[in-house]
Amino acid sequence: MNRNFTFGSAAPRNAEPRKPIPKKWIGIGILVILLLILAGESFYTIGEQENAVVTTFGVPQAVTTPGLHFKIPFVQQVNKVSMIIFGLPIGYDPSTNRSIPDESLMITSDYNFVNVDFYIEYRVTDPIAFLFNAENPTEILKTLAMSFIRDTVGVYGVDDVITTGKSQIQSDVKEKLGHRLENENIGLQVVNVTIQDAEPPTSEVLAAFKEVENAKQGAETALNNANKYKSELIPTAEAEADRLLQQAEATKTARINEANGQVARFNSMYEEYQRYPEITRQRMYYEAMEEILPGVRVIIQGKDGNALHVFDFGDSGTKSENP
Repeated sequence: MNRNFTFGSAAPRNAEPRKPIPKKWIGIGILVILLLILAGESFYTIGEQENAVVTTFGVPQAVTTPGLHFKIPFVQQVNKVSMIIFGLPIGYDPSTNRSIPDESLMITSDYNFVNVDFYIEYRVTDPIAFLFNAENPTEILKTLAMSFIRDTVGVYGVDDVITTGKSQIQSDVKEKLGHRLENENIGLQVVNVTIQDAEPPTSEVLAAFKEVENAKQGAETALNNANKYKSELIPTAEAEADRLLQQAEATKTARINEANGQVARFNSMYEEYQRYPEITRQRMYYEAMEEILPGVRVIIQGKDGNALHVFDFGDSGTKSENP
């Protein structure tokens, strides 16, 4: 028995041979593909918060208008730069919120250690300078920021760094860093500098600072209470002072009037005495006796024991009678 095996896909005996693809169609296909590639390389789009830097034979040019733009394929290169505000954490890892001691641990002017976490907000202001004036502008920004942060924190006491001096420290760091970035000309601008956290490096020191802060708040409360008490007492004291002053003025006026009256009475009595000395002397004597011996009767006796004269010094005046 003879068996014939055929491997492969042999064409049927009566089938017509395939016609080759014309070369012109192959050329047209290649041309279409090249045109599509050229078209794709000829246009680029800029977003609302983007700028682009178009480089032509090594010469950069910034493009800031959003939308669709044309470029020369394979001649011009386009690099897009985001113009949004970025954040740069210093002293901690934002993904885990763990402290980075090499960045956060600093020494203050009073030779204390403190952990300070900063957050730097920045943005690109010059895309060309950002791309071509430095190899890694963001790393330069971080290095400069850490330098100025340590320099600034070092002139403040630990109490100021942890409590009342944060705003001034943030302002100083932002000002120094901003001036340095202008001089470096790496296309970046500092938008804001914020102290995220500041605390002593150990729990014992942290507890001590909390006690100091509580004591300060207690002192401030006591001072406020004292000022309140002072505000309540001052009007009362001023009113009492006014009353005493008015009373003194009234007493002064009364005494002056009384003195003037006594002077006038003395002058009148003196004039009376000059005209009638005996009568005036006797009247003065009676008046003095009325004042010294009110309601007393005085009897003057003679040698024989008989009353020669009787004087009654009563409230109604002196009465003289002969027995």
